[in-house]
Amino acid sequence: MDSTMPQKNNSKAIFGWMTYDWANSAFYTTVVAVLIGPYLINLAQQSVGEDGVILDLLFFNVTPKGLPAFCIAISVFAMVALLPILGAIADYTHLKKRMMAFFCYLGVLSSALLFFVTGDSYIICSVLLIISNMSFAAANVFYNAFLIDLTTEDRRDRVSSYGYASGYLGGVVMLIANIALIQNAERLGISTGTAVRISFLAAAVWWGLFAAISFYLIKTPREIRELPPGKNLVTIGFSEVRQTLKELRRLKYTALFLVAYLFYNDGIQTVILQSSVFLSYELFTSKGLPEDNSFLLGIFLVAQVFALIGAITFERLARIIGAKRTIIISLVIWCAIVIYAYGFLETKTQAWIMGAGIGLVLGSAQALSRSLYSQMIPKGRESSFFGLYEISEKGTSWMGQLLFTIIVGATGSFRHAILALIVFFVVGSIILVFTDTERAIHEAGNLTPEGAVK
Repeated sequence: MDSTMPQKNNSKAIFGWMTYDWANSAFYTTVVAVLIGPYLINLAQQSVGEDGVILDLLFFNVTPKGLPAFCIAISVFAMVALLPILGAIADYTHLKKRMMAFFCYLGVLSSALLFFVTGDSYIICSVLLIISNMSFAAANVFYNAFLIDLTTEDRRDRVSSYGYASGYLGGVVMLIANIALIQNAERLGISTGTAVRISFLAAAVWWGLFAAISFYLIKTPREIRELPPGKNLVTIGFSEVRQTLKELRRLKYTALFLVAYLFYNDGIQTVILQSSVFLSYELFTSKGLPEDNSFLLGIFLVAQVFALIGAITFERLARIIGAKRTIIISLVIWCAIVIYAYGFLETKTQAWIMGAGIGLVLGSAQALSRSLYSQMIPKGRESSFFGLYEISEKGTSWMGQLLFTIIVGATGSFRHAILALIVFFVVGSIILVFTDTERAIHEAGNLTPEGAVK
């Protein structure tokens, strides 16, 4: 791999970076957010029954309805230790792109293997979901860190937002293909279940093929930090985690932002990951109707389209009122969404409305949070700090998933579980209000976007 690094704001490198979001979003949207939840629940129910107990964990039970959320939570617990160490190692080597590629293609392989999972093999399906989700998150540590290598401060909000927008566009294309396949399964001589498994495989292949373009165009930074005497890559990984946590004590507003993001992004991720299960149960299963996978894919298609619109629109709003205020506005809308889902959602039409609302604020909160955080961390420590960030990034939330699992197991109600998520948006918003983001940027030794263009 080429070890040279183009100058910042290089159009080819930025295009390659955005292409990776286009690549991996197909997996996240199709597999994690839409299809794997209902599919895994069905596999588990065939083995233990609709309300059977898969695991008795003293304080709560894991049932088939809570299994997808439990798998996501398990993957996060493993990442808490793994991701910061990987990021620290990447900061000391030329391995940033190679490590990103390794985890990318581990995720591609494990998600492709879902094609072969049938019958009541819910344990194999759970293991593959955990591995693919972990790999997805690990690759994103290095992907997010490249944002700092490739852009100057004044371009970061725009590039981050357009990166998310490219991902939503890629997700739309894949969803349209999946919807067409599932709706025409019988005409093609295959079952709906087979069509779903083909969708798993197609998303994995899409991820792997387009990621290759990214790895060709993105160059690894030439400058790396030298290892201290007596340290190797393994020991420096652990010591860098300790140093990063110690440095967060000095960068108190960066730490405060990270705590705020941990809360509100947990809420966002749990809504995304559980919305297909929620809609499937409330609109079909609870009414004795057969599950409609094409409808669920259609909802997420609408969400992806509005996410594309929202990422671009809110980025423009952020130019006027700032990223922090724009994020807070989006979190207020998230609160309204979970209240709407709990108290008002009864029909397919209302589900379309909710899907559009989710999409509109999905991209804005995530894209602006990523670019804002990238300005609050010290130079040369990007991967280390993004290792911590990725713990609460998409697909890696744990508090929300665990709370959702516990409430569903205790009450059997998806509505109570989704309403409980409002606490994450409220707490995150309050913490963010008291976070002095401009001071955080200066304390990290960086320029604000306004200062960068002077």
